[in-house]
Amino acid sequence: MNENRNADHEEPAFIISVAARMLGVHAQTLRYYERAGLLTPSRSRGRIRLYSRADLERIRQVQRLIDDLGVNLAGAEVIIDMSSRLRALEAENEALRREIQRLRDHRLPAPREV
Repeated sequence: MNENRNADHEEPAFIISVAARMLGVHAQTLRYYERAGLLTPSRSRGRIRLYSRADLERIRQVQRLIDDLGVNLAGAEVIIDMSSRLRALEAENEALRREIQRLRDHRLPAPREV
């Protein structure tokens, strides 16, 4: 079920005018963020920009960094990218810990000397 929620989160659903309204910004701001490389919305067959909930959350993060912390656009991009990498590394680290524990649990005892 969690995978379905993630798929829904990544599913392009909102045209630029709706996304802009949901975020309280102008559509031009979203185009600017796209040109700056902060996000790459999906495109419909007619080349209309389509934003997913994940795209909207990324934009909200950018807005918080800029408005609340005074970070510039380039800094916001670096912070968000590094946060994403950190989450991926943490997930990989957790998977490795589980694998180590699984191997320890199934390890055969050392042979005894007679």
